[in-house]
Amino acid sequence: MKKIGIILAIAIALTFVVGCASSGGSSSGGGGGGGAALKPYSVDLSTLSLVVPEPPKGTEAVLKGQYKTQKAVKNATPFVKKYDDLLILFPEQFPVDITQYSRITITCKYFDKSGAELDQADTRAMVSLIYDLKGDLRGPEMGPGKNTPLKEMNVGGFSGLVNTDRGVRVKLTQVPGGILFQNSDDMVKFIELTGITFHNKTASGE
Repeated sequence: MKKIGIILAIAIALTFVVGCASSGGSSSGGGGGGGAALKPYSVDLSTLSLVVPEPPKGTEAVLKGQYKTQKAVKNATPFVKKYDDLLILFPEQFPVDITQYSRITITCKYFDKSGAELDQADTRAMVSLIYDLKGDLRGPEMGPGKNTPLKEMNVGGFSGLVNTDRGVRVKLTQVPGGILFQNSDDMVKFIELTGITFHNKTASGE
């Protein structure tokens, strides 16, 4: 009888330990994921405005805090030189907290002086995200800067990553005020923003 009692006691103890382990694992799994993953957020392009007058005076006007805007995502007058600016302003408030996203995908089209669309290729357009519109709009020559958390070359080109579904990693400490496109090819006279999506997962689901 003593042996049976000991066996029963061990069995009950094991059941209790396993139950606690299972319960703890399940709870931990739910908390580790932080709830449901944020769904990708695509910016409504109709809410965006570009700065006028257009390049080459646009940048200086913004830095002085004196500029006008119009609802558009493509420059109406052609660029006059390489690295001219197409500065597009974000709305004052987004419907989601975009600082919670870790990646961004940006796509655009570019056109020649006749308005004909050019093939997507390297060294035709570059893009930057900007925090403070009255601060440094261009940032470092390459890579992110204090006021430009994202700077990517070759938008749409073979070497470009920002235009892919996977996008590029970005760490936002505040909500950006706008996005700056620059033509890095004399043939590019017009740039049109076609999409901005904030997301967290890569193409492989990481």
